[in-house]
Amino acid sequence: MSKKEIDEIGLRLAQVVKAPDESEGQESFARAMELTKAYAASGSATHFSAVARLFYDLFEMFETGKDPRQS
Repeated sequence: MSKKEIDEIGLRLAQVVKAPDESEGQESFARAMELTKAYAASGSATHFSAVARLFYDLFEMFETGKDPRQS
C-alpha cells in the first residue's frame, strides 16, 4: 500500500470523526467500531495498539472493499 493510499484512508477517517453526519464513511466507521468493540471485549487483545490497528484495518476494508492484509 502506498503512502498516498494510507493518507487517503486517514483523511476519510478524520472526516467521519469531524463531521459524522456529512461523511460518506459513516457506515464504514460504525461497522468497524462494532467489530472492534467486540474484539476488545473478548479479551483476545494483548496490547492496546492491536485494537487501534484492527479498527483502522477494518475501516479501510469497508471503505475500499479490499483486504488490507494483502498489501
